[in-house]
Amino acid sequence: MTANVAVETTPEIPLWNDPSHPVSARVDALIGAMTLQEKIAQLYGVWVGASADGGEVAPHQHDMEEAVDLDDLLPSGLGQLTRPFGTAPVDPALGALSLLRTQTRITSANRFGIPAVAHEECLAGFAAWGATAYPVPLSWGATFDPDVIRRMAAAIGRDMRAVGVHQGLAPVLDVVRDARWGRVEETIGEDPYLVGTIGTAYVQGLESAGIVATLKHFVGYSASRAGRNLAPSSVGPRERADVLLPPFEMAIHEGGARSVMHAYTDIDGVPSAADETLLTGLLRDTWGFDGTVVADYFGIAFLKTLHGIAGDFADAAGAALKAGVDIELPTVKTFGAPLVEAVTEGRVPEDLIDRALRRVLTQKAELGLLDPDWSPVPPAFDGADLDDPDALRGTIDLDGPGNRELAREIAEKAVVLLSNDGTLPLARPRRIALVGPNATEPSAVLGCYSFPQHVGVKYPDIPVGIELPDLRESLTAEFPDAEITVVRGTGVDDGDLSGIAEAVDTARDADIVVVALGDRAGLFGRGTSGEGCDAESLALPGAQQQLLDALLDSGTPVVTVLLAGRPYALGRGAEESAAIVQSFFPGVAGTRAIAGVLSGRTNPSGRLPVSVPRTPGSQPTTYLGARLAQASEVSNIDPTPAFGFGHGLTYTTFAWSDLTVDAEEAPTDGEFTASLTVRNTGERAGTEVVQLYLHDPVASVVQPVQRLVGYARVDLKAGEERRVRVTVPADVASFTGRDGRRIVEPGALELRLSASSTDPRLTAAVTLTGEAREVDHTRRFRAEFSVE
Repeated sequence: MTANVAVETTPEIPLWNDPSHPVSARVDALIGAMTLQEKIAQLYGVWVGASADGGEVAPHQHDMEEAVDLDDLLPSGLGQLTRPFGTAPVDPALGALSLLRTQTRITSANRFGIPAVAHEECLAGFAAWGATAYPVPLSWGATFDPDVIRRMAAAIGRDMRAVGVHQGLAPVLDVVRDARWGRVEETIGEDPYLVGTIGTAYVQGLESAGIVATLKHFVGYSASRAGRNLAPSSVGPRERADVLLPPFEMAIHEGGARSVMHAYTDIDGVPSAADETLLTGLLRDTWGFDGTVVADYFGIAFLKTLHGIAGDFADAAGAALKAGVDIELPTVKTFGAPLVEAVTEGRVPEDLIDRALRRVLTQKAELGLLDPDWSPVPPAFDGADLDDPDALRGTIDLDGPGNRELAREIAEKAVVLLSNDGTLPLARPRRIALVGPNATEPSAVLGCYSFPQHVGVKYPDIPVGIELPDLRESLTAEFPDAEITVVRGTGVDDGDLSGIAEAVDTARDADIVVVALGDRAGLFGRGTSGEGCDAESLALPGAQQQLLDALLDSGTPVVTVLLAGRPYALGRGAEESAAIVQSFFPGVAGTRAIAGVLSGRTNPSGRLPVSVPRTPGSQPTTYLGARLAQASEVSNIDPTPAFGFGHGLTYTTFAWSDLTVDAEEAPTDGEFTASLTVRNTGERAGTEVVQLYLHDPVASVVQPVQRLVGYARVDLKAGEERRVRVTVPADVASFTGRDGRRIVEPGALELRLSASSTDPRLTAAVTLTGEAREVDHTRRFRAEFSVE
């Protein structure tokens, strides 16, 4: 047991509640005054659901856990409340009142008056009933615009903070390694630099609103074998260091993230939840992270039930604590009675409890939860009459005009025009055949972690809570003079062929066919995309390819529109579609954004965050392949994509010219500066995305043929030109050498200024000189662009 610490107090206020003292002194004093049970109670959460009438939350009964008795637990305290808004559809004001009353109960029940940290999912918006459903992270990546994602995250954070939430379980920083994985929609893309820069911007936005950002999943979750959810990961140390870890490094070093969630997976037999070299040696001792590490839901218990490295739940708890996990989520299991017993018996040192507790209480102190003037009343209730729940109903708007404007901006920037034979933009078509399973489905714009798809589907009698125009409605508004005939054709994944003949007949009578294909997001098999909805191949689900092929044979031009959570091979459609418009679950404004691209109201500027495969069975592959990963004469499988990473067309044209480099040589601790001119040679304003790829022709270990190290969106009016300047630090050429150290090697490099990974425009040959130099997590991560 930890000895009590002698502290200076006043009769009115204990030291731990006194904000005039350093946080460390306050936390030490509080730890010294706590019993073992009180300490451990701060290290777990309880999964709850807000009351629909504003009463206290009720424990959520999950099929993986036993019921929780709050009356039994609360006298010792409580570390976290799990998803009080994100468990059932509740009016936001009554949910906030429910959380307020529960926090009052928690603080009254424990002798130190410590409230719980309330956390929520916020992957594509605050996962609460009635909150704005923003585009999914794969669409964030498609914007190539960190600023708009930073602004979105700040808006999400403000909404969460307003109703009493403290922590958000986002962003996902997993780098796509196999697009068959169901959670691709939750990722930002297949390139670590894109994931790192966009993810860091999200962290900065969320943290700016006072919400603790949680990086997940640390690490290797996306590299699971065969793209199966929660499968073992086959990852070597260099792939882990150079592909999977950099986004986390960046989000901690530059973003200031205050929490990290361990991954479910094991790498080479060591589960992340029990990996001390990862969670303590790398994360804390090397990177200097001083926040909290939270368990992915049920992940500590999985050390016993799935991984088989713990004989009982006490052993699982001890292994996780020793590795560096601080908080068990979503509810108490291993950190409850089993851990108390293990510490009492000497199986788990109490020092491990105190180490985790110090991190938890430090964060609570920094959030103001230990201050004497802390109040459970959230900002949204300023001046409200809390004694009249009925009067509160409808007074909190989580889907206001500002939110929806941001959702519109992101959706428009994220739509990717993959191909176009000149058919788009549509010139006042008279008859439109709108075909496909996603033509009239409002939820086709939503990802798995949106509230309606994640929770709302369990409550079919309750309204969705937000406006979700389907594609038919948006096309009708966009083309008011057109006759739009809608035919389903087939379902997303039912394999039904009976409606295809009618779809073809309708297509033959139309001037243009718009076929809306793609996914249905869901959980654990309820969808074709989402957590636990993995794909055997990247063929379109169900009979959608048969529908597309039949429409291509109709003789009417076909515009293929995809509302999806992953890229799909389109077979003949990749070459024979008149145009292809790709969107990745674009949120509440998604169908309007698509309609705007079809009409030309919006000039598309999205770029692919993941490659679109040419064939459905070439996985796993990404554009980051080394030379051996490219097409060759010694294999009959061609992994060359139909549309490569970074690809995207617009309705104007651009010319790139006049590349200059200030110096063609620089030392391994130096930098290069290059400049080029980009001119809009078309007849309308547009956005070019200048992408910088690094090619290292000779290195001491195998390198990708190229990798993204910088990018910039350049907005240009018709006929306008601008000078684009980029500073490229030698650090961005670093990689993990043979001895495991990250180094910058001397030698020749190519800086490829490109419109995509498959479209290089200008190349600068440069050379790094001097000795190889070791770098670490404090290195310069970015090539910095400026547009003059």
